[in-house]
Formats: sequence, structure tokens, C-alpha cells
Amino acid sequence: MSDIKVGIIMGSQSDLPVMAEAAKFLEEIEVGYELTIVSAHRTPDRMIDYAVKARERGIKVIIAGAGGAAHLPGMVASLTSLPVIGVPVKSSNSIDGWDSILSILQMPSGIPVATVALNGAKNAGILAASIVGAFEEAVGNRMEAFKRSLKAKVEASAKEVEQKGWRKILGE
Repeated sequence: MSDIKVGIIMGSQSDLPVMAEAAKFLEEIEVGYELTIVSAHRTPDRMIDYAVKARERGIKVIIAGAGGAAHLPGMVASLTSLPVIGVPVKSSNSIDGWDSILSILQMPSGIPVATVALNGAKNAGILAASIVGAFEEAVGNRMEAFKRSLKAKVEASAKEVEQKGWRKILGE
């Protein structure tokens, strides 16, 4: 079986700057992933093949990013029983990203897609790692350490503000 646990797919290469954030987080937390382009509209056969065969290839979670009409996450979710995390991408043909958000968020009953914020691929990577970590102790332990690091960062920031004062921090 493959070490690849997360599939990251996007509708076009123009989505790569956003979707790379999921890949970067998964690398940081040491979760294997694959990343490719799968267009719901331009390569529907490729999308169907990817979604239908993902489980047998060892994928546990799919992160699907799309802009504009953003059909990719929902269509993939309709073809697999794996969890799908949708990343709405603000693209050049987007209506401030709202079209993408609503296309991914408003799925019909029976075809859920977990939806993160506009251009929120890093959070999609975090959610995917959390899902994998629920069943794999080593990944779960790394996610626990990640969450502790978030807490430590906030506590350090709070201490700095309290000690220096906000004016000094802002250079006023």
C-alpha cells in the first residue's frame, strides 16, 4: 500500500498558488500526498477515474480546489465515499469568490463536502491531516504537537503585548 494518504486536486494550474499551501502543510506534518490537476468540465473522464480509484490507491481524504462554478469538489464527492474537503478558489472568472464558496458549500443531502474558507487550502491540509491522524497514531501525535505550537505562539504574543504595550509593538 502507498504512503500517499491525501489527494490534492484542482481544476487548473492557475489554482496551484492557493492549493500548494495544503501540500506545504502536509509536508510539514509528514503526511504523504499527491497533487494533480483534474478538471470537472474539461477532463470529466479523468475526474471520474481519479475519484472512483482513489480509495483502492490508498487515499484517505481528497482535497479539491476549484474556482468559478467550482463543480470539482462536489462531483468528486458524488463519486467516492471518501471525505472530500473543498477549497473555494478566488479565480479570474470569479464573482469575488462567492460563486465558488456557494457552489462548494451548498451541496445536496447525501453528498457532503467539508468546505474551508476562500483560498483556505492550508486549513484543508490541516483538516485532512486531522482526519488521517484520527486513525494513525503517529500523525495524530504530530497534529497534537502542531496544536500545542499554536497555543504557545498565542501565549507568547499575549505576553509580548502585555510587557511592551501595543504602541511599542506597532511603532507608535
